[in-house]
Amino acid sequence: MISLELKKEYYSALVARNSDYDGTFYVGIKTTGVFCRSVCPARKPKFENCEFFEKAEEALLAGFRPCKRCHPLSQPDQAPEVVRRLIEAVEQHPEKRWKEKDFRMLSTNAVQASRVFKKRFGMTFVAYARARRMGIALKQIKEKGPVIDAQLETGYESGSGFRDAFSKIMGFPPARSEEVNLFKADWIDTPLGPMVAIGGEEALYLLEFVGRRGLEKEVERLRKKMKVTIVPGQSPPLQSIKKELGLYFKGCLENFHTPIKLIGSPFQMKVWLELQNIPIGETRSYADMAKALGVEGAARAIGRANGSNQLAIIIPCHRVIGASGELTGYAGGLARKRWLLAHEGKTSQKSF
Repeated sequence: MISLELKKEYYSALVARNSDYDGTFYVGIKTTGVFCRSVCPARKPKFENCEFFEKAEEALLAGFRPCKRCHPLSQPDQAPEVVRRLIEAVEQHPEKRWKEKDFRMLSTNAVQASRVFKKRFGMTFVAYARARRMGIALKQIKEKGPVIDAQLETGYESGSGFRDAFSKIMGFPPARSEEVNLFKADWIDTPLGPMVAIGGEEALYLLEFVGRRGLEKEVERLRKKMKVTIVPGQSPPLQSIKKELGLYFKGCLENFHTPIKLIGSPFQMKVWLELQNIPIGETRSYADMAKALGVEGAARAIGRANGSNQLAIIIPCHRVIGASGELTGYAGGLARKRWLLAHEGKTSQKSF
């Protein structure tokens, strides 16, 4: 049951089209019979004409039909179908140099592809495909493959053209590839909006909501700290976390098993490890955390360590709340924190 206070909060978010709440609630409009997301651009109803739901399924069962403007049955900022088709095509043939006829075969064109990729990934489709080719080339060169093989397999007939393109994207020439580590980045759609996952071949290093404030700086710190080049692509840890997140959001997963790598100070590491000891469906206060770590009075320091966590959901900093039970700061937004805690409460009641 959603409290009156929370309904008022949701209504304020609806009126403001607050994207921080996207995916955390749905509103049924009694006068029209449709239900919407928090960011729906349609004219806003009066509060008394709204019925709020935590999940789209609940709105459907209550007899509301999905809004045709905000598409509440799709995940927030979910990749358009054309993006998924293009990414799959790149993975199947990363060496391809795209021409207009290739886009037409996928029911799109170069202009549309560039626009949707720029909106979602911050780079054009051509830049994405080129970076993916170069990531494969770098991996091959690091595995002691001849540069000429990497050149030909990524579709470059000219050695100078390959070197120029490689250097422009990677920031160093192919000859220096053995000195550089490569991390892959992937975007994962979730009911609370897209997340970005970054990792190497052995472990996951970062998992964050795309809308998190300061995410760009966080990625840059990781890149400099680990001295890596980050390119779009897949690796075993990224494939693993994508599968596990799918199960988690379906309420079918209590614990994550994707290998992770923590990077922080000794104190931060202690806090993050203690966070993993909080069972799903439970919460701890900052004072509880301080007592468990034997550093009573360090609640603020623990809060700062929570804010530095780079593995959202896996390292469950959202399970730490204020001493009085109120929800406190969360980099992903308090609406997401509330949703995650409610979701985990239901998951913990299931029998696995």
